[in-house]
Amino acid sequence: MTPTRGGAQDQEDHAGEAASVDREAISGATEGGKGTWRHAAFHVDVATTIATPAAYAPLPFALASLGWPLGVCSLVIGTLVTWCSSLVVASLWRWNGEKHTSYRLLAQSIFGPWGYWYVSFFQQVASVGNNIAIQIAAGSSLKAVYRHYYAADDGALTLQHFILLFGVFEMFLSQLPDIHSLRWVNAICTASTIGFAVTAISVTLYDGHRIDRREVGYSLRGTTATKIFGGFNALGTIAFSFGDAMLPEIQSTIREPVRKNMHRGVSTAYSLIIVSYWTLAFSGYWAFGSGVQPYILSSMTSPAWAIVMANLFAVIQITGCFQIYCRPTYTYIEEHIQTKKNTKYKAWMWRLMYTSLYTAVITLVAAAMPFFGDFVSVCGAVGFTPLDFVLPALAFLKAGKLPKNPGLRRAVKALGSTVAVLFSVVGALACIGAIRAIVLDVKTYKFFHDM
Repeated sequence: MTPTRGGAQDQEDHAGEAASVDREAISGATEGGKGTWRHAAFHVDVATTIATPAAYAPLPFALASLGWPLGVCSLVIGTLVTWCSSLVVASLWRWNGEKHTSYRLLAQSIFGPWGYWYVSFFQQVASVGNNIAIQIAAGSSLKAVYRHYYAADDGALTLQHFILLFGVFEMFLSQLPDIHSLRWVNAICTASTIGFAVTAISVTLYDGHRIDRREVGYSLRGTTATKIFGGFNALGTIAFSFGDAMLPEIQSTIREPVRKNMHRGVSTAYSLIIVSYWTLAFSGYWAFGSGVQPYILSSMTSPAWAIVMANLFAVIQITGCFQIYCRPTYTYIEEHIQTKKNTKYKAWMWRLMYTSLYTAVITLVAAAMPFFGDFVSVCGAVGFTPLDFVLPALAFLKAGKLPKNPGLRRAVKALGSTVAVLFSVVGALACIGAIRAIVLDVKTYKFFHDM
């Protein structure tokens, strides 16, 4: 049935009101950001999950599900497309002369009300799914450290205990007011990223040389159906690794010249990808072959002290990533709290209540279904693919500066359309693979299984 004009108008008015509240709620960030390009790089490193253990720890497993040729091509294409997409989003931040301090507002200014709700929905999916995966990864790393020092007490503390511990700590950090207040946390996390990358890559290469190379195989495992759906699942994992659904929010905290500083920060962050993502993905798959685990640290065997160090670096880095991705949900709730003109005391109480509830729900789901690889894939397919691959291409075609030369103009339009259509298909296939994997795991394991 075709909607009536009144229904369409009501929807548009509702979107306009929501956007107006959104704009007012974050107006403080619009009046002169304080961050430098270095802060942008710190935030992008964490917010886009670039160089975070939760993002590239499953990449060797993704390559193992695709094989060398397709896996390498997918990783390289994912890097190049999202790098260009990030630069496009940063360039459009003030495309019509007006600052757009959130991805939702930017999408609304280009596409209208449907753009606002499109981003709102997928940003929430990406945020929640990412934080569930982060909780599982943090709990797994903490448990690995615990088992190293208390091997005799195996079973005394389970994965669920460490997920709960991490959740409590994140609830404490959630009391910080905004992204800019996390700059020092994210700076420490970025330093931990370097430590994790160096340690994990070194241990992987060390283990790879110790293993009898004749026992390592690279052929795809399982039935034909398992190989096909495993490949779909791997595409979602790679999409998750390049998630950057928070760029306008980060850009609103950057000082003038905003566009130049943001481009510099994005390019610096993506330079880390070449060093960290690609090196660990290739070395991890080379070292362990088709038997590599979804979380690469679980495949490492020695030296024990280096594995402990890598897990500790992972937990520190993941701490900041969780905070960045819970902010869209917090902002949405704060919009309604601020419109009621609550006192600072009441606002603080409200903040404690909703941050505690959010963290409790994320922790409960992560503890009940600790399937790290599955959540990574479904989050990448349903959350990040629409925001990182599809929407930037469409936004550039509608609001970007296209070449004046007719031939180049047609070529750019064809390329942008191809990217949007291709990755829409990739996202759908990855979603199918991820959902199938979750269904199989739920049948295999009981809830709250100690992985």
